[in-house]
Amino acid sequence: MSLTSALNTAQAIFRNTGEQTSVVSTNIANDGNANYVRRSAVVTNTIYGASTVVNERSQQMALLRQLTGAASASSAQDTLLEGLTTLSNALGGNDYELSPSTYLAELQNSLEAFAASPGEFTLGATVVTDAQDLANSLNTTSAAVQKLRGDSDAEIVTQVSDLNRLLSEFQVVNDAVVKATATGGDPSDALDTRDTLLKDISQIIGIDASTRANGDMVIYTSEGTTLFETVPRTVTFTRTLAYDATVTGNSVFVDGVAIEPGQGGNTDGDGSLSALLQLRDEIAPTFQTQLDEVARGLIEAFAETDPLGVAADMPGLFTWSGGTSLTSGVVEPGLAGSITVSSSVITSAGGNPMLLRDGGINGATYEWNTGGNSGYTTLLLGYSDALDADRAFDATADLKTSMSVMTFASGSIGWLEDLRSNATTASDNKVALYDRSFQTYSSETGVNLDEELSLLLDVEQSYKASAKLVSTVDAMLQAVLDMAG
Repeated sequence: MSLTSALNTAQAIFRNTGEQTSVVSTNIANDGNANYVRRSAVVTNTIYGASTVVNERSQQMALLRQLTGAASASSAQDTLLEGLTTLSNALGGNDYELSPSTYLAELQNSLEAFAASPGEFTLGATVVTDAQDLANSLNTTSAAVQKLRGDSDAEIVTQVSDLNRLLSEFQVVNDAVVKATATGGDPSDALDTRDTLLKDISQIIGIDASTRANGDMVIYTSEGTTLFETVPRTVTFTRTLAYDATVTGNSVFVDGVAIEPGQGGNTDGDGSLSALLQLRDEIAPTFQTQLDEVARGLIEAFAETDPLGVAADMPGLFTWSGGTSLTSGVVEPGLAGSITVSSSVITSAGGNPMLLRDGGINGATYEWNTGGNSGYTTLLLGYSDALDADRAFDATADLKTSMSVMTFASGSIGWLEDLRSNATTASDNKVALYDRSFQTYSSETGVNLDEELSLLLDVEQSYKASAKLVSTVDAMLQAVLDMAG
């Protein structure tokens, strides 16, 4: 080897070790950064025999797809569970002390006590008070259901805005990746940013990503709609500012195609958007229907009838705003939010609770105990029997269509808690899947500090060898110069 060749070799080693040191140092600096993918500085030989360093990125696209899929499923499940927990809390939590079924049981007990001593004014007043508590429970729970729908709608607005922003940022970074790849540059930093955006997008909506020439990436939703191809597709949503039982929320559109809400306690939706739509359009409306059917059953059970069978039945203990008649077995949307106790039996409103015993809440035509008999129990026993009797319920309530009001009210809680139980179990499973996917992805793409320090020592040895070679060449050159005088 000539001295010139030796110097060139040393220079190449210095250049390569410098690049290797830079890559290793960058890796070490990003230890613990979940959005950083490890780089490797690999020394290769060109076709002309020169050595050079190639920067390789530990890309694992299959693992990234698995991670984003797990993130979408976990995000949807957690969002659903949070909404179901909100509904459960509106009922008083695990003991359901604020639920309509709890107050209905108290009403039934006080009604039976009043029937046992129909001459006791205080017992009659207790029945009315319990009825007011029951009506308030239905009103409050109905309001909580509609608030959940409104809150979900507002959150959808935020999520859609975030999604459009992320897609715009994704376009900028994707263009940078394509440009760097096409021109032979290093796209590693841009790829890290793009992967990070991909993870964030997957939290909002289920995605399926694939790469094309020059590292260009295309994103589809899990339902197959194009979300990004060269440019982002528009995600649109029009907010509904106020909700009641008669209002239907607007859909979220990706490139003109509506996103479908998830289904079931173990939701099949991907991303928070599908879960929010499920809460707003599936679960909350069904629970509202159940509340409305409980209210209808109460109004029918306590309705006043004409002793002569001539006049039409009228609302008795319970009434509501906006109507005087109901269709048996057919839901009246929003009834739970407007049900109230007739002022004719409320003492503080100038009413008389004994009308519940005697009849006449709607006037003399509906009075049964015309003699004012203190032991009269016909109506009270009839109301108690009506609460226990099977009646028709609307099939859209997602419960049995024939049962007693009390059983139906209890079944509504069972329906909600069954969903919440399934959602809790599914959340635990999906979080575990995400954690496992994240750990697998990190182990393949993340930085191992011990490994990087070991590589740094290897680079240091190469540098020392190069320095020794330069020192030797220098000594040889000095000897030649000395010989030349």
